[in-house]
Amino acid sequence: MTSMRIVDCAEPGGPEVLVPGEREKPAPGPGEVLIAVAAAGVNGPDLVQRRGHYPPPEGASDLLGLEVSGTVAELGEGVTGWAVGDQVCALTNGGGYAEFVAVDAGHVLPVPEGVSLEDAGGLCETYFTVWSNVFHGHEVPEGARFLVHGGAGGIGSTAVQLGAALGLEVLTTVGAPDEAEFAVELGAARAINFRREDFVEVVREAGGADIILDIIGGDYIARNFKAARHDARIIQLAFNAGSKVEINLMPIMLKRLNYTGSTLRSRAPAFKAAVAAALRKNVWPLFAAGRLRPVTHKILSLDQAAEAHALMEAATHRGKILLKP
Repeated sequence: MTSMRIVDCAEPGGPEVLVPGEREKPAPGPGEVLIAVAAAGVNGPDLVQRRGHYPPPEGASDLLGLEVSGTVAELGEGVTGWAVGDQVCALTNGGGYAEFVAVDAGHVLPVPEGVSLEDAGGLCETYFTVWSNVFHGHEVPEGARFLVHGGAGGIGSTAVQLGAALGLEVLTTVGAPDEAEFAVELGAARAINFRREDFVEVVREAGGADIILDIIGGDYIARNFKAARHDARIIQLAFNAGSKVEINLMPIMLKRLNYTGSTLRSRAPAFKAAVAAALRKNVWPLFAAGRLRPVTHKILSLDQAAEAHALMEAATHRGKILLKP
């Protein structure tokens, strides 16, 4: 087979611009593996790229899709540690919305024990993101208070689970009672319904947050400063409510706050390979131990990519939305 089915995005726009297409199957380059895709995760950056605001890095596929699971179909020159037929999951620089994708072999992980091949398609983007921002290269004391915004979504559900599994006291914001129950089931010590409660008051009554993971932005930026303890870290991963705000920065000085942010896709391949190795050593065994589990909201066919994006934009999902070729 020389061709493959893909999801094409011919022009920026709403979910309707995603249409089925066909393209030549890629060949793995040196240091790459070709994966026959079993499932591809749908993530926030995919939506931003579809709208025309998140171009792929130089040399990356222009197709959407930042994570996949599947079976190794071919090995590129110099690849060791993997064999054709291995069941894997991987972080990609793009190209996941397709039947095949070529991936840096250093960004590939085995499917964790106890996780199905399809569910593994929703692991890498969020686990790489949370681990690299919260834990990788940072000293995180056991029992630190960790505030996660959006605990029912993809990033949020991963952060809640991982924080709880690693001994943190996790508080999270959610938008409905059933989402609160879901977050507590994942390990949150307290789920704060932001429609009924002020998360700043709740967190400050608990003693303040040592680490805050935020995908909201907007007025949450100033409110995070208020909810943080002295010497806290605030990590900005997205700006769903906007990135342009007028804000008093004095709390950063007075509380000695560390306010930071990052995007994963543009990080150097060696950095992502180091994160992959750390996940394999420190996090993947937690799936086998039953302390972590995949959280898949819905699996749709590749041809239903537009529906998947509309579902994600509605923000009613719990965990990950996957596309299955």
